[in-house]
Amino acid sequence: MNNPGPAAIPFARLGAAHGVSWLRQAFAMLWAHRVRWLLLLLTYYVLLWAIRVVPYVGPFVPLMLKPVFAVGFLAAAWSQERGRLPALRHLLAGFHANLRALLLLGIVFVAGMTGAVFATWLVDGGKLLEVMSGAATLDEAFLANANVEAAMLFGALCALPVLIASWFAPALVVFQDCNAPRALATSLRAAMANWRPIAMYSLLLFLYVGVLPTFVAAIIAALLPEDVAYIVAKTVLLPYLALLVATVHISDYVSYRDIFHPDERLTVFDAHGSDPAP
Repeated sequence: MNNPGPAAIPFARLGAAHGVSWLRQAFAMLWAHRVRWLLLLLTYYVLLWAIRVVPYVGPFVPLMLKPVFAVGFLAAAWSQERGRLPALRHLLAGFHANLRALLLLGIVFVAGMTGAVFATWLVDGGKLLEVMSGAATLDEAFLANANVEAAMLFGALCALPVLIASWFAPALVVFQDCNAPRALATSLRAAMANWRPIAMYSLLLFLYVGVLPTFVAAIIAALLPEDVAYIVAKTVLLPYLALLVATVHISDYVSYRDIFHPDERLTVFDAHGSDPAP
């Protein structure tokens, strides 16, 4: 008699409004300990920069390690909700939690993204690949090419399954003790079932990442001389984008908890007691 496989991991099916609450709750967590979170974020990107300068493997290793470092932000958010402080040590939590499965997630992510990029050749005959490899120049004629625009859209569609399969996978590996294939499959099913909040979340990110900064930069450019406008725009937008990126990292945890632990109600955003060094 065959042994039954592991039971399917249950998840909630949520409405579109939850996509708004993911960002709102994540920002509340960030703001409660914004210095610590920004220090965590800065350290993360410094580590990525240090890895990128390694010859040959530099461009690929940061993508492979993305799920590993994602666990660091998950651990910091999980700890904060339970009254502890987000700290730098959390950033390396993924290296001590089923590292093999997390690295496999990273390999799948790299393979999927690489496949999506090379798939654009089917639409534009390799024009986008030439620009990405440095063999061609990015200019207005390139951006106005209808085939290139179609190739970019096709590449995004090819990457979409990998992106949503990877969304909750690191959390499922760490919190649900899933292996990599099960985590990817469960994440894909949960994301497809919750397309409404994910679509709302993605729409808000497009607004906050693309539309709003562009609008603010355009206003600054219209009101100030060019040299001054550049300095003012950087002064205004860099802190805004840093806070936004940190919010997005925290929202990975908030969205996972909302979908896979919908009955859990933890709102301890402020840690109590002493405040040890990060």
